[in-house]
Amino acid sequence: MFTILIDGRSGSGKTTLARKLAEDTAFQLVHLDDFYPGWGGLAAASEMVATQVLDPRAPGFRRWNWAQDQPGEWVPLMPGQSLIVEGAGAVNAASISAARHLGGLLTLRIDAPATLRRERALRRDPDYRPWWEMWAQQEDRHFAGPGQVRVDLELCLP
Repeated sequence: MFTILIDGRSGSGKTTLARKLAEDTAFQLVHLDDFYPGWGGLAAASEMVATQVLDPRAPGFRRWNWAQDQPGEWVPLMPGQSLIVEGAGAVNAASISAARHLGGLLTLRIDAPATLRRERALRRDPDYRPWWEMWAQQEDRHFAGPGQVRVDLELCLP
């Protein structure tokens, strides 16, 4: 099994890169956007990568129902199948350890200029606008936190 963990700030190009990689491989693709537990849930989702998504016996995650602001259905993943996991918070010490326990690992951090990231994110989801600053503060904590680790590859996408 091989795992690719792709982290970066909102609008940096994580999802676009992950989709392209998934198209060219047989890897399962997991988006943290599917299970952040609400707008304040970056840290919780980051923990869920290691404890749920990368669980060696019963991998999966509980989808977040954004319309009802509550947990939704359980989404099982195929144990032993290679994964691409993308989203702000995907790379931390616990997720790296869990992924290495399963097999090979590549970690990536993607960035882009702040104005371009904001433009992309708000074009993709106009309802994100009132949450932008709150989310950016969570990203700041994630990327500056004591659990932050070095990645194998850092990209700055235009």
